[in-house]
Amino acid sequence: MHVSKKLLCGAAFLGLIQTNELLGQKRCDVHTFGAKGDGVTKDTSAIQAAIDACSGSSGGVVLLRGAATYISGPLLLKSGTTLDIEPGAVLAATSDHDDFKPIQEFHDPGREPLLSADHAENIVITGGGVIDGRGDSWWGHREPGYLRPRLVVFRYSKHIRMENITVQNSPSWQIVPYYSDDVILRNMKVLAPEGASHNTDGIDPFSSGHVVIDHVTIDTGDDNVAIKSGQPGSPGPDAPSHDIVITDCEFLHGHGLSIGSEIAGGVQNVRVERVHFKGTGTGIRIKSNRDRGNDIGNFTYRDLVMEDVGTPIAISAYYPKMPTNVVSAPVTRLTPHFHDITIENVVATGAKEALMIVGLPESPIKAITLTNVHIQAAKPGTISFAEIVAKDLKVVVPGAATPIQIGEGVRGSLK
Repeated sequence: MHVSKKLLCGAAFLGLIQTNELLGQKRCDVHTFGAKGDGVTKDTSAIQAAIDACSGSSGGVVLLRGAATYISGPLLLKSGTTLDIEPGAVLAATSDHDDFKPIQEFHDPGREPLLSADHAENIVITGGGVIDGRGDSWWGHREPGYLRPRLVVFRYSKHIRMENITVQNSPSWQIVPYYSDDVILRNMKVLAPEGASHNTDGIDPFSSGHVVIDHVTIDTGDDNVAIKSGQPGSPGPDAPSHDIVITDCEFLHGHGLSIGSEIAGGVQNVRVERVHFKGTGTGIRIKSNRDRGNDIGNFTYRDLVMEDVGTPIAISAYYPKMPTNVVSAPVTRLTPHFHDITIENVVATGAKEALMIVGLPESPIKAITLTNVHIQAAKPGTISFAEIVAKDLKVVVPGAATPIQIGEGVRGSLK
């Protein structure tokens, strides 16, 4: 039987965009839509066309094949899309800054991210490849008002999963769920060089809920994780971040596991277990101030190991720094209220400062419990304006008669 070349070509095309009988999903190879993957050509339009073709109620898989670098400007992910970046494949941001248009991002001026979703659901990013923000051309711009894009942003979206992927070198924050729900980030790496890449937070849940961060290695230039919920001085209303679980992670260079500092909407119900910190600026960090607080509590930290961390436990209502004169102030809508913080089974060695737990005179930290916490540090710790109960708290500071300095407003017991 004779089959024409034209028919064969048509069959091949349909083979790349066809319904998977088992999954009921289309498969869209970006090359079919004109992508080159040569590391030079801008493939933005081709990749976006593949995303558009493979989105919708039945879902679809957008394929970036391995051993190729796909240069792209901003892309908008649609509901039902799986972005499959194969091992060896790199989705790389274009170095043309003008491709990242100015936008309002998180109620502030910003620029379009490389990957985003807006009011979308059922999105997967996976495949074993790399998403590279190529932020080195942005990091040198430190002048006031110079805007840098984030890398991956999910806005008002739900049922998101990222796994088996490397995200690296964002111009600014790397992965941001914003007002999103049911977000799973698992078996991933989030990377940026220490020092040069300022503000490259690894993962920043912002006013988002039901977020899982599991088996993620984060080695970056700012907060490894920063949970946020509202800007300083926010007029409101701001939704809280809530029900966040962080387990079995490795945090290397970075500023630590932070809650704050922008938490005008509050943060509730965070559980952190089996995390290894090595060389981070802090370990557990909860930070706010009188212009950016709310209800902040119900946190559990358990089974943590910290090596060469600057300050293993840093909880402060005076971010970014303590004033020289601590005085009480009126309670306002933005006054932070820290409460119900449980920290247990922590071993920290090689720390610079043992700990810092500092509340406000008008809003002391309530119900903080430390159990089986052992810290070896070069400098003593400080506690003030806090209601604290400690059992088996051991702080060793060579040459210091008092390893923990107790300031004003401390209630409870230290054993």
